[in-house]
Amino acid sequence: MPIDFSIIPSPCFVLDEKLLRKNLELLNKVQIDSGAEIILALKGFSMYRMFPMVKKYLSGATASSLNEARLIVEEMGCLAHTYCPAYKPEEFQEILGYSSHITFNSLNQYKLYKEEVEASEKKVSMGLRINPQYAEVSTDMYNPCVIGSRLGITRELIGDKLPEGIEGLHSHTMCENDSYVLERTLVHIEEKFGDLLHQVKWLNLGGGHLMTREGYDHAHLVSIIKRLKSTYNIEIILEPGSAIAWQTGYLRSKVLDIVDAQGVDVAILDISFAAHMPDTLEMPYKPKVWGATDAIPGKPTYRLGGMTCLAGDYMADYSFEKPLNIGDTLIFDDMIHYTMVKTTTFNGVGLPSMGIWHEDDTFELVKSFGYEVFKEKI
Repeated sequence: MPIDFSIIPSPCFVLDEKLLRKNLELLNKVQIDSGAEIILALKGFSMYRMFPMVKKYLSGATASSLNEARLIVEEMGCLAHTYCPAYKPEEFQEILGYSSHITFNSLNQYKLYKEEVEASEKKVSMGLRINPQYAEVSTDMYNPCVIGSRLGITRELIGDKLPEGIEGLHSHTMCENDSYVLERTLVHIEEKFGDLLHQVKWLNLGGGHLMTREGYDHAHLVSIIKRLKSTYNIEIILEPGSAIAWQTGYLRSKVLDIVDAQGVDVAILDISFAAHMPDTLEMPYKPKVWGATDAIPGKPTYRLGGMTCLAGDYMADYSFEKPLNIGDTLIFDDMIHYTMVKTTTFNGVGLPSMGIWHEDDTFELVKSFGYEVFKEKI
């Protein structure tokens, strides 16, 4: 049965449980076929209500902060693979307690915290983030290999031998890419760091592997991973963000007003692109709306406006088969990965609710947000 949006409040993020399971089954098959570990990146999907399902299929999770590491332990019941650009001294011991792996962004950080890691009561595997100085990412904001990037260590800073106690290398240079981009990226990783790969136990190839996008060549990825494991006798770890929740849900919204803005029809919605879908403005990209296309001359066409006072809080332009009316429902597609974790209360705008459309075709409202969420943040 299709989702019945008439019983769902507006605005609301709606996860389709069946679609999430489909993605997880595919990712698990890649794990089994390749021998790699695929772990959830909380920066892309941190809806912990679904962590029990995720844990059935994936090998763990990766954190980029103390809060994410704690959430992994509390809600997934496993230790985190943790990486931060820099660790706060007052938080490091707590992060260590939540982690099985800890990756340092610089040699300074390694030197600062090495003794604390070695003194830990439990074994925590240390790694270094490397910068292979190659990325096929067109938007500089998402490219960790631009000149002056603070992310990762370039080859000349390391020397011929890895520092004592380092067991892994971590490279994250991809963004919603395929296995062929990975293959071209590995040319640069192996050229610069190949000798060091023989000195480690694991290689974390980060996120950006969009394995659940239609047309992705899974057999090619499996062959790449098997070659790496065989050549260097190491564990391979992948930590996709988008791939987990890719095309698994929606943002339900409603038309609040329709205005004539100097000849442009603008439908003002009960959501905000700036506050609720910031990637659409940062990346930027134009989200899909059910029943709408890019502007077509002669068809009812609207600019979709957010409800904040930011002048740029809008998306242009969409055509519909018939004119919109105040009160109409609009459904934004593919709104679960990254979108939900990036929402803000800018302007005091309320956050969308969160819900799950279950596999038995029932709706569960998981969470709603009121005034206190805004007040407590200020």
